Amino acid sequence: MEAETVVHNGGCHCKSVRWKVIAPSSVVVWDCNCSICYMRGNTQFIVPADKFELLGNSAEFLTTYTFGTHTAKHTFCKTCGIASFYYPRSNPDGVSVTFRCVDPGTLTNFEIRNFDGKNWEQSYNETGISSCSKVQK
Repeated sequence: MEAETVVHNGGCHCKSVRWKVIAPSSVVVWDCNCSICYMRGNTQFIVPADKFELLGNSAEFLTTYTFGTHTAKHTFCKTCGIASFYYPRSNPDGVSVTFRCVDPGTLTNFEIRNFDGKNWEQSYNETGISSCSKVQK
């Protein structure tokens, strides 16, 4: 999906965690069925890490959960519990932004794609998800 690049703002429910991300106004959103994404209903889009910035004192409100390979760093707000972004196993050079945590008004279109997290390695190899955190030239 090609679209103009814009600044998206977002964060958690209580607004203790705030961030901005530079990404297209039209994004590919991944719907994953791995154990954690399935349970929290996560849909996400992935950006290069240098396109994501935590704002203000947000870092002091974050805590991190890991499991399995401990590669993915699942961050969430200590106050309200919302996981508005995390550092994904599929894209260690990127940030996975929770689609529903983007403030309204800057996302104009999205395409939902499935990622079979129950069969992680196969889905990783077949979907091309690893390219999402690469800077597009």
